[in-house]
Amino acid sequence: MGNQTNELPVRRVVIVGGGTAGWMTAALLAKAFGPRLSIRLVESDEIGIVGVGEATIPQIRHVGRFLGIAEDELLRASRGTIKLAVQFNDWRRIGDSYVHAFSDVGLPLGLAAFQHYWLRSRREDPRAPDLWAYSICARACAANRFAPMENVGGSPLTGIRYAYHFDAARFGRLLRRNAEGNGVVRTEGKVVDVALRGDDGFIESIRLHSGEVIPGDLFVDCSGFRGLLIEGALKTGYESWQHWLPCDSAVVAPSEHGGTIRPYTQASAQQAGWQWRIPLQHLASNGHVYCSRFVSDDEAAATLVRNMEGPALAAPRQLRFHTGIRNKVWNRNCVALGLASGFIEPLESTSIHLMQSAAGRLLTMFPDRGFDPALVDEYNRQTRAEYEQTRDFIILHYKATERDDTPFWRRCATMDVPEGLARRIGLFRRTGHVFREGEELFTLMGWLQVFIGQGIVPERHHPLADALPKAQLDEFLANIRTLVDRAVAAMPTHAEYIDRHFKAAD
Repeated sequence: MGNQTNELPVRRVVIVGGGTAGWMTAALLAKAFGPRLSIRLVESDEIGIVGVGEATIPQIRHVGRFLGIAEDELLRASRGTIKLAVQFNDWRRIGDSYVHAFSDVGLPLGLAAFQHYWLRSRREDPRAPDLWAYSICARACAANRFAPMENVGGSPLTGIRYAYHFDAARFGRLLRRNAEGNGVVRTEGKVVDVALRGDDGFIESIRLHSGEVIPGDLFVDCSGFRGLLIEGALKTGYESWQHWLPCDSAVVAPSEHGGTIRPYTQASAQQAGWQWRIPLQHLASNGHVYCSRFVSDDEAAATLVRNMEGPALAAPRQLRFHTGIRNKVWNRNCVALGLASGFIEPLESTSIHLMQSAAGRLLTMFPDRGFDPALVDEYNRQTRAEYEQTRDFIILHYKATERDDTPFWRRCATMDVPEGLARRIGLFRRTGHVFREGEELFTLMGWLQVFIGQGIVPERHHPLADALPKAQLDEFLANIRTLVDRAVAAMPTHAEYIDRHFKAAD
């Protein structure tokens, strides 16, 4: 028999830090466990949160469903809009633009994936429609339209897949109301000391500036880049990925819209990084992510303001970060979530998803007070795999460039990449094949769009695509385009849909 004390259930969870990471974790745990779990969240109003406009990916919709928050309530409360894609401008070369859209692209035919038929058509006629003519989300983006749709015109074509843009601070407050409604207790205060148990180095309690001591069984570190528990107390260590993702700074500011509220995020490459634009109902969130070795902070801020579509609503704020991951995201009885666990720049809007995924993984692998090392190791293995797969997808955008106009882009084009990414690039370039590894985050369609968008064109296609007579190939492709275009034409504009269903009251 095992140690019966260690097999006792975890009863007291202490979360250090609020923001999206802290309150999402609190809300999910409270919803799942109810009153069996005492959850205390400690945060200080003195410590600011990053709190910018956030873009997400479609998995965010599971959070609202699980917590019982209706979509219209979520988007009204967070001043949200709809996201169908990310538009990448100037990444392959200046003047180029493509989208990574959420919907499927075309339809497979028999045993061969769609891209092989499309590649054959482009090889036979370079003027044939591009890949995105077969994506309903891409076509809806081009027309600034949106409507929910399970499939396209009753066909096997998958319909609209979508995510949200929202104000992160307002979203955090919505999560807080939900969590507190399910019994989570918030304590205002700054952590000044962390007490470790003498026998095993586990966290025993935290002490606040007020003098209050808060004991716990499980501690969740949502303290941001500082990693107050995971690093400050437990000295876990950090693995840097800056040799692959050299951007280390960002400057952010809101602005007036200055134009259409688009149903997509924009990511426009700059001389030493890239600039985002995220449309919310009441403003646009803007940020310039850059490498401080290649451009000064003042230049970066000037670039941000110069490329806004409307007047700035606040002075630019500076952020520093270090891309990488903790050596252990779960160490002893402490799990780090959000920025405390690691950081990958928000180029593909994965920040909130990585929080959500980690919190869901914690629910799935929730421990007893024994904190079985096998469970902890598996959590860390899965988390690292997800981070590394996300990292490689982001690196692809930088590596696959033809730009040589600045030292930054020349460095990106010539850098070595992780072995797994090099293997994927080589396979696609030679054969047109894309394969997904396990339960990785990005879909085959995501990899396909970025490969093609960044100029990696396969040397050949699957031989099955050549078995189709040309007239049948042309008809197959034309039918998909027709179905997609008809469905998009019937949609209202994105702005009309937001006004009708999600418009905030104030």
